Amino acid sequence: MAPRNESEPRSTLVGPQSALPGVGKQRMTPEERIAVLTDGLHTILEQAVESPSRWQTLLDASATLWRYSGGNVALLMMQMAQRGTDEPTLVAGYREWERHGRTVLKGEHALWVIAPRTARMQEFTLPDGTRQRTRVGEKLPGGAVDDGKKTVITGWRGQAVFDVSQTSGTPLLVPRDRIGRGVVASNLFDSLGEVAHRRGFKVHIEDAQYGLTSGYTDFAKHHVQVGSWLNAEERTAVLAHELGHVLLHGPDDDVGRLYGSSADHRGLAEVEAESIAYTVLRAHGIDRGPQSASYLAGWADAVIETENDAASQGPRVKLPRSRVDIAKSVLGRVTAATKGILEVTQPPGFGGKVPATEADPYLNRPATYVSVGQPLSLPDEPVIAGPGL
Repeated sequence: MAPRNESEPRSTLVGPQSALPGVGKQRMTPEERIAVLTDGLHTILEQAVESPSRWQTLLDASATLWRYSGGNVALLMMQMAQRGTDEPTLVAGYREWERHGRTVLKGEHALWVIAPRTARMQEFTLPDGTRQRTRVGEKLPGGAVDDGKKTVITGWRGQAVFDVSQTSGTPLLVPRDRIGRGVVASNLFDSLGEVAHRRGFKVHIEDAQYGLTSGYTDFAKHHVQVGSWLNAEERTAVLAHELGHVLLHGPDDDVGRLYGSSADHRGLAEVEAESIAYTVLRAHGIDRGPQSASYLAGWADAVIETENDAASQGPRVKLPRSRVDIAKSVLGRVTAATKGILEVTQPPGFGGKVPATEADPYLNRPATYVSVGQPLSLPDEPVIAGPGL
Protein backbone atom coordinates (compact mmCIF):
# COMPACT_ATOMS: atom_id res chain seq x y z
CA MET A 1 0.00 0.00 0.00
CA ALA A 2 1.40 3.38 -0.92
CA PRO A 3 2.94 5.39 1.92
CA ARG A 4 1.42 8.70 2.94
CA ASN A 5 3.12 11.86 1.74
CA GLU A 6 3.88 13.63 5.02
CA SER A 7 3.97 17.00 3.27
CA GLU A 8 0.36 16.59 2.20
CA PRO A 9 -2.13 18.22 4.64
CA ARG A 10 -4.02 15.56 6.55
CA SER A 11 -7.37 17.16 5.79
CA THR A 12 -6.82 16.44 2.09
CA LEU A 13 -6.18 12.82 2.93
CA VAL A 14 -9.51 12.35 4.66
CA GLY A 15 -11.76 14.44 2.46
CA PRO A 16 -13.03 17.92 1.77
CA GLN A 17 -14.00 20.30 4.57
CA SER A 18 -17.63 20.06 3.49
CA ALA A 19 -17.85 16.27 3.92
CA LEU A 20 -19.90 16.61 7.13
CA PRO A 21 -21.78 19.88 6.67
CA GLY A 22 -23.85 20.97 9.66
CA VAL A 23 -23.02 17.93 11.78
CA GLY A 24 -22.38 20.15 14.79
CA LYS A 25 -25.74 21.96 14.64
CA GLN A 26 -27.47 21.61 17.99
CA ARG A 27 -31.04 21.77 16.60
CA MET A 28 -30.64 18.95 14.11
CA THR A 29 -33.17 16.13 14.49
CA PRO A 30 -31.84 12.61 15.19
CA GLU A 31 -32.87 11.53 11.70
CA GLU A 32 -31.12 14.52 10.10
CA ARG A 33 -27.94 13.87 12.06
CA ILE A 34 -27.82 10.21 11.07
CA ALA A 35 -28.36 11.21 7.43
CA VAL A 36 -25.50 13.72 7.57
CA LEU A 37 -23.15 11.23 9.28
CA THR A 38 -24.03 8.51 6.79
CA ASP A 39 -23.49 10.83 3.81
CA GLY A 40 -20.15 11.92 5.25
CA LEU A 41 -19.08 8.31 5.74
CA HIS A 42 -19.99 7.51 2.13
CA THR A 43 -17.85 10.44 0.95
CA ILE A 44 -14.87 9.22 2.99
CA LEU A 45 -15.24 5.70 1.63
CA GLU A 46 -15.53 6.89 -1.96
CA GLN A 47 -12.19 8.67 -1.53
CA ALA A 48 -10.58 5.67 0.16
CA VAL A 49 -11.56 3.42 -2.74
CA GLU A 50 -9.75 5.66 -5.20
CA SER A 51 -6.60 6.42 -3.20
CA PRO A 52 -4.27 3.94 -1.45
CA SER A 53 -2.86 6.79 0.68
CA ARG A 54 -6.32 7.62 2.02
CA TRP A 55 -7.02 3.97 2.71
CA GLN A 56 -3.73 3.76 4.61
CA THR A 57 -4.68 6.86 6.60
CA LEU A 58 -7.86 5.08 7.73
CA LEU A 59 -5.75 2.10 8.79
CA ASP A 60 -3.35 4.35 10.71
CA ALA A 61 -6.27 5.78 12.67
CA SER A 62 -7.72 2.31 13.19
CA ALA A 63 -4.43 1.21 14.78
CA THR A 64 -4.98 3.87 17.46
CA LEU A 65 -8.77 3.56 17.79
CA TRP A 66 -8.97 -0.18 17.25
CA ARG A 67 -11.76 -0.69 19.81
CA TYR A 68 -14.10 1.33 17.58
CA SER A 69 -15.82 0.41 14.32
CA GLY A 70 -14.15 1.36 11.07
CA GLY A 71 -16.99 3.70 10.16
CA ASN A 72 -16.73 5.66 13.38
CA VAL A 73 -12.94 5.83 13.11
CA ALA A 74 -13.39 7.46 9.72
CA LEU A 75 -15.97 9.92 11.05
CA LEU A 76 -13.84 10.91 14.05
CA MET A 77 -10.75 11.38 11.92
CA MET A 78 -12.67 13.51 9.43
CA GLN A 79 -14.11 15.82 12.08
CA MET A 80 -10.77 16.32 13.85
CA ALA A 81 -9.10 17.08 10.52
CA GLN A 82 -11.79 19.63 9.66
CA ARG A 83 -10.94 21.46 12.86
CA GLY A 84 -7.22 21.39 12.12
CA THR A 85 -6.43 19.57 15.37
CA ASP A 86 -4.56 16.38 16.28
CA GLU A 87 -6.04 12.99 15.54
CA PRO A 88 -8.31 11.51 18.23
CA THR A 89 -6.63 9.21 20.75
CA LEU A 90 -9.14 8.63 23.56
CA VAL A 91 -12.82 9.30 22.93
CA ALA A 92 -15.74 9.21 25.36
CA GLY A 93 -19.08 10.83 26.06
CA TYR A 94 -19.57 13.82 28.38
CA ARG A 95 -20.79 11.76 31.35
CA GLU A 96 -18.14 9.11 30.88
CA TRP A 97 -15.40 11.76 31.12
CA GLU A 98 -17.04 13.00 34.32
CA ARG A 99 -16.80 9.49 35.78
CA HIS A 100 -13.04 9.72 35.15
CA GLY A 101 -12.79 13.00 36.97
CA ARG A 102 -12.44 15.06 33.80
CA THR A 103 -14.71 17.73 32.34
CA VAL A 104 -15.16 18.96 28.79
CA LEU A 105 -13.53 22.36 28.29
CA LYS A 106 -15.85 25.31 27.84
CA GLY A 107 -16.53 26.09 24.19
CA GLU A 108 -15.53 22.65 22.89
CA HIS A 109 -17.77 21.22 20.18
CA ALA A 110 -18.72 17.54 20.23
CA LEU A 111 -17.51 14.99 17.76
CA TRP A 112 -20.29 12.82 16.40
CA VAL A 113 -20.36 9.07 15.84
CA ILE A 114 -23.07 6.58 14.97
CA ALA A 115 -24.24 4.46 17.91
CA PRO A 116 -26.94 1.79 18.20
CA ARG A 117 -30.32 2.24 19.83
CA THR A 118 -31.02 -0.85 21.90
CA ALA A 119 -33.99 -2.35 23.68
CA ARG A 120 -34.44 -5.25 26.06
CA MET A 121 -36.63 -7.84 24.34
CA GLN A 122 -38.36 -10.99 25.52
CA GLU A 123 -37.88 -13.95 23.18
CA PHE A 124 -40.40 -16.79 23.02
CA THR A 125 -41.48 -19.77 20.92
CA LEU A 126 -45.12 -20.27 19.88
CA PRO A 127 -46.77 -23.71 19.94
CA ASP A 128 -46.27 -24.02 16.17
CA GLY A 129 -42.51 -23.59 16.59
CA THR A 130 -42.36 -19.99 15.39
CA ARG A 131 -39.85 -17.87 17.33
CA GLN A 132 -40.78 -14.27 18.09
CA ARG A 133 -39.87 -11.46 20.46
CA THR A 134 -41.66 -8.64 22.24
CA ARG A 135 -40.65 -5.87 24.61
CA VAL A 136 -39.88 -6.95 28.15
CA GLY A 137 -42.93 -6.62 30.37
CA GLU A 138 -45.53 -7.37 27.72
CA LYS A 139 -47.71 -10.45 28.23
CA LEU A 140 -46.74 -13.52 26.21
CA PRO A 141 -49.31 -15.31 24.01
CA GLY A 142 -50.97 -18.39 25.43
CA GLY A 143 -48.84 -21.52 25.18
CA ALA A 144 -45.66 -19.59 24.38
CA VAL A 145 -42.37 -20.91 25.75
CA ASP A 146 -40.13 -18.31 27.39
CA ASP A 147 -36.72 -18.33 25.64
CA GLY A 148 -35.17 -15.63 27.80
CA LYS A 149 -34.34 -11.96 27.40
CA LYS A 150 -31.96 -10.38 24.92
CA THR A 151 -30.71 -6.88 24.14
CA VAL A 152 -31.25 -6.11 20.46
CA ILE A 153 -30.41 -3.18 18.18
CA THR A 154 -33.56 -1.33 17.17
CA GLY A 155 -32.05 1.56 15.21
CA TRP A 156 -29.23 4.08 15.06
CA ARG A 157 -28.54 7.50 16.54
CA GLY A 158 -25.88 10.17 16.51
CA GLN A 159 -23.84 10.17 19.72
CA ALA A 160 -21.83 13.16 20.94
CA VAL A 161 -18.32 12.33 22.15
CA PHE A 162 -15.17 14.29 22.99
CA ASP A 163 -11.49 13.53 22.57
CA VAL A 164 -9.27 13.67 25.66
CA SER A 165 -7.63 16.80 24.21
CA GLN A 166 -10.99 18.56 24.70
CA THR A 167 -11.06 17.78 28.45
CA SER A 168 -9.24 18.70 31.65
CA GLY A 169 -9.14 17.35 35.19
CA THR A 170 -7.72 14.23 36.77
CA PRO A 171 -4.36 13.44 35.11
CA LEU A 172 -4.71 10.64 32.59
CA LEU A 173 -2.00 8.74 30.75
CA VAL A 174 -2.39 9.12 26.99
CA PRO A 175 0.25 7.22 24.96
CA ARG A 176 1.25 9.00 21.76
CA ASP A 177 2.49 7.45 18.51
CA ARG A 178 4.91 4.64 19.35
CA ILE A 179 6.02 3.89 15.79
CA GLY A 180 9.71 3.01 15.82
CA ARG A 181 9.48 1.90 19.45
CA GLY A 182 7.53 -1.26 18.86
CA VAL A 183 7.54 -4.59 20.65
CA VAL A 184 10.10 -7.29 19.95
CA ALA A 185 8.84 -8.96 16.79
CA SER A 186 9.44 -12.48 18.12
CA ASN A 187 7.24 -11.75 21.16
CA LEU A 188 4.45 -10.50 18.92
CA PHE A 189 4.86 -13.59 16.73
CA ASP A 190 4.19 -15.76 19.80
CA SER A 191 1.10 -13.72 20.66
CA LEU A 192 -0.19 -14.05 17.11
CA GLY A 193 0.43 -17.78 17.38
CA GLU A 194 -1.93 -17.79 20.36
CA VAL A 195 -4.60 -16.13 18.20
CA ALA A 196 -4.20 -18.90 15.64
CA HIS A 197 -4.34 -21.54 18.37
CA ARG A 198 -7.63 -20.13 19.70
CA ARG A 199 -9.03 -20.48 16.19
CA GLY A 200 -7.95 -24.10 16.01
CA PHE A 201 -4.96 -23.51 13.69
CA LYS A 202 -1.36 -24.63 14.18
CA VAL A 203 1.50 -22.41 13.04
CA HIS A 204 4.49 -24.07 11.37
CA ILE A 205 7.76 -22.44 10.33
CA GLU A 206 8.85 -24.45 7.31
CA ASP A 207 11.51 -24.48 4.60
CA ALA A 208 9.01 -25.51 1.93
CA GLN A 209 7.46 -22.71 -0.12
CA TYR A 210 3.90 -22.74 -1.45
CA GLY A 211 4.07 -21.17 -4.90
CA LEU A 212 5.73 -17.77 -4.62
CA THR A 213 4.29 -16.96 -1.20
CA SER A 214 6.07 -16.55 2.14
CA GLY A 215 3.05 -17.86 4.01
CA TYR A 216 0.01 -20.01 3.39
CA THR A 217 -3.19 -21.01 5.20
CA ASP A 218 -4.62 -24.49 4.71
CA PHE A 219 -8.22 -24.52 5.97
CA ALA A 220 -8.66 -28.24 5.47
CA LYS A 221 -5.72 -29.08 7.76
CA HIS A 222 -6.08 -26.01 10.01
CA HIS A 223 -2.48 -25.24 9.26
CA VAL A 224 -0.68 -21.88 8.85
CA GLN A 225 2.71 -22.04 7.16
CA VAL A 226 5.36 -19.32 7.54
CA GLY A 227 8.68 -19.35 5.67
CA SER A 228 11.74 -20.22 7.75
CA TRP A 229 13.96 -18.01 5.55
CA LEU A 230 12.28 -14.83 6.81
CA ASN A 231 13.69 -12.67 9.60
CA ALA A 232 11.71 -12.18 12.84
CA GLU A 233 9.83 -9.07 11.72
CA GLU A 234 8.98 -10.54 8.31
CA ARG A 235 7.70 -13.75 9.92
CA THR A 236 5.50 -11.69 12.25
CA ALA A 237 4.11 -9.66 9.35
CA VAL A 238 3.38 -12.81 7.34
CA LEU A 239 1.66 -14.50 10.28
CA ALA A 240 -0.49 -11.40 10.87
CA HIS A 241 -1.43 -11.48 7.18
CA GLU A 242 -2.33 -15.16 7.31
CA LEU A 243 -4.45 -14.58 10.41
CA GLY A 244 -6.45 -12.17 8.28
CA HIS A 245 -7.26 -15.10 6.01
CA VAL A 246 -7.99 -17.35 9.01
CA LEU A 247 -10.49 -14.89 10.48
CA LEU A 248 -12.18 -13.79 7.26
CA HIS A 249 -11.68 -16.14 4.35
CA GLY A 250 -12.78 -19.58 5.41
CA PRO A 251 -14.66 -21.84 3.00
CA ASP A 252 -18.03 -20.93 4.55
CA ASP A 253 -17.63 -17.17 4.13
CA ASP A 254 -19.70 -15.95 1.16
CA VAL A 255 -18.21 -12.47 1.11
CA GLY A 256 -14.67 -13.80 1.46
CA ARG A 257 -15.24 -16.20 -1.43
CA LEU A 258 -16.45 -13.39 -3.64
CA TYR A 259 -13.50 -11.20 -2.64
CA GLY A 260 -11.02 -13.88 -3.68
CA SER A 261 -10.67 -17.64 -3.39
CA SER A 262 -9.49 -18.71 0.06
CA ALA A 263 -7.36 -21.30 -1.71
CA ASP A 264 -5.64 -18.84 -4.04
CA HIS A 265 -5.65 -15.78 -1.73
CA ARG A 266 -6.22 -13.19 -4.37
CA GLY A 267 -8.28 -10.08 -5.01
CA LEU A 268 -9.91 -8.17 -2.18
CA ALA A 269 -9.13 -11.07 0.13
CA GLU A 270 -5.48 -10.04 -0.20
CA VAL A 271 -6.32 -6.38 0.40
CA GLU A 272 -8.19 -7.37 3.57
CA ALA A 273 -5.41 -9.62 4.87
CA GLU A 274 -2.70 -7.05 4.09
CA SER A 275 -4.74 -4.29 5.74
CA ILE A 276 -5.18 -6.39 8.87
CA ALA A 277 -1.45 -7.13 9.05
CA TYR A 278 -0.56 -3.47 8.56
CA THR A 279 -2.97 -2.30 11.29
CA VAL A 280 -2.00 -4.99 13.81
CA LEU A 281 1.72 -4.30 13.42
CA ARG A 282 1.25 -0.53 13.55
CA ALA A 283 -0.80 -0.84 16.75
CA HIS A 284 2.23 -2.59 18.23
CA GLY A 285 4.62 0.15 17.05
CA ILE A 286 5.95 -1.65 13.98
CA ASP A 287 5.77 0.30 10.72
CA ARG A 288 6.30 -1.86 7.65
CA GLY A 289 6.44 1.13 5.32
CA PRO A 290 4.93 0.94 1.82
CA GLN A 291 2.30 -1.75 1.60
CA SER A 292 0.48 -3.46 -1.25
CA ALA A 293 0.02 -1.21 -4.28
CA SER A 294 -3.37 -2.82 -5.01
CA TYR A 295 -6.08 -0.26 -5.57
CA LEU A 296 -9.41 -0.95 -3.95
CA ALA A 297 -11.15 0.48 -7.01
CA GLY A 298 -9.78 -2.15 -9.40
CA TRP A 299 -10.65 -5.07 -7.16
CA ALA A 300 -14.03 -3.54 -6.29
CA ASP A 301 -14.97 -3.32 -9.96
CA ALA A 302 -13.92 -6.95 -10.45
CA VAL A 303 -16.11 -8.01 -7.52
CA ILE A 304 -19.09 -6.06 -8.89
CA GLU A 305 -18.66 -7.78 -12.26
CA THR A 306 -18.47 -11.19 -10.58
CA GLU A 307 -21.54 -10.44 -8.49
CA ASN A 308 -23.53 -9.31 -11.52
CA ASP A 309 -22.59 -12.49 -13.40
CA ALA A 310 -23.62 -14.65 -10.44
CA ALA A 311 -26.89 -12.76 -9.97
CA SER A 312 -27.83 -13.39 -13.60
CA GLN A 313 -27.61 -17.14 -12.97
CA GLY A 314 -30.16 -17.19 -10.17
CA PRO A 315 -30.93 -15.92 -6.63
CA ARG A 316 -28.09 -15.82 -4.12
CA VAL A 317 -27.06 -14.16 -0.89
CA LYS A 318 -27.16 -10.37 -1.26
CA LEU A 319 -23.61 -9.02 -1.44
CA PRO A 320 -22.09 -5.55 -1.98
CA ARG A 321 -23.00 -4.08 -5.37
CA SER A 322 -21.19 -0.69 -5.45
CA ARG A 323 -17.70 0.61 -4.72
CA VAL A 324 -18.87 2.31 -1.54
CA ASP A 325 -20.67 -0.84 -0.39
CA ILE A 326 -17.50 -2.83 -0.94
CA ALA A 327 -15.28 -0.28 0.81
CA LYS A 328 -17.70 -0.24 3.75
CA SER A 329 -17.70 -4.03 3.89
CA VAL A 330 -13.91 -4.29 3.65
CA LEU A 331 -13.31 -1.63 6.30
CA GLY A 332 -15.83 -3.22 8.65
CA ARG A 333 -14.38 -6.70 8.18
CA VAL A 334 -10.80 -5.47 8.55
CA THR A 335 -11.42 -3.50 11.74
CA ALA A 336 -13.50 -6.29 13.30
CA ALA A 337 -10.80 -8.88 12.59
CA THR A 338 -8.08 -6.50 13.78
CA LYS A 339 -9.92 -5.95 17.06
CA GLY A 340 -10.22 -9.71 17.53
CA ILE A 341 -6.45 -10.07 17.14
CA LEU A 342 -5.46 -7.07 19.26
CA GLU A 343 -7.71 -8.11 22.13
CA VAL A 344 -5.41 -11.12 22.45
CA THR A 345 -2.04 -9.50 21.68
CA GLN A 346 -2.77 -6.42 23.85
CA PRO A 347 -0.83 -3.58 22.16
CA PRO A 348 0.27 -0.51 24.14
CA GLY A 349 -2.31 2.24 24.34
CA PHE A 350 -6.01 1.96 24.92
CA GLY A 351 -7.54 1.46 21.47
CA GLY A 352 -9.40 4.73 21.85
CA LYS A 353 -11.27 3.70 24.98
CA VAL A 354 -10.11 4.40 28.54
CA PRO A 355 -9.59 1.10 30.38
CA ALA A 356 -9.47 0.26 34.06
CA THR A 357 -5.98 0.73 35.52
CA GLU A 358 -5.41 -2.95 36.11
CA ALA A 359 -6.54 -3.86 32.60
CA ASP A 360 -3.51 -2.36 30.83
CA PRO A 361 -0.10 -3.94 31.60
CA TYR A 362 1.68 -1.23 29.59
CA LEU A 363 0.93 1.69 31.93
CA ASN A 364 4.34 1.52 33.59
CA ARG A 365 6.30 1.25 30.35
CA PRO A 366 8.32 4.21 29.00
CA ALA A 367 6.23 6.34 26.65
CA THR A 368 5.36 9.90 25.76
CA TYR A 369 2.24 11.04 27.60
CA VAL A 370 -0.11 13.93 27.88
CA SER A 371 -0.32 14.70 31.63
CA VAL A 372 0.78 12.32 34.39
CA GLY A 373 -0.84 10.05 36.91
CA GLN A 374 -3.03 6.99 36.73
CA PRO A 375 -6.42 6.67 35.03
CA LEU A 376 -9.40 5.99 37.20
CA SER A 377 -11.05 2.61 36.87
CA LEU A 378 -14.42 2.43 35.16
CA PRO A 379 -16.96 -0.27 34.43
CA ASP A 380 -16.76 -1.96 31.07
CA GLU A 381 -19.03 -0.31 28.55
CA PRO A 382 -20.16 -1.30 25.05
CA VAL A 383 -17.99 -0.30 22.12
CA ILE A 384 -19.60 2.21 19.77
CA ALA A 385 -20.52 0.54 16.50
CA GLY A 386 -21.82 2.04 13.29
CA PRO A 387 -24.45 0.43 11.06
CA GLY A 388 -22.97 -2.43 9.07
CA LEU A 389 -19.46 -1.83 10.40
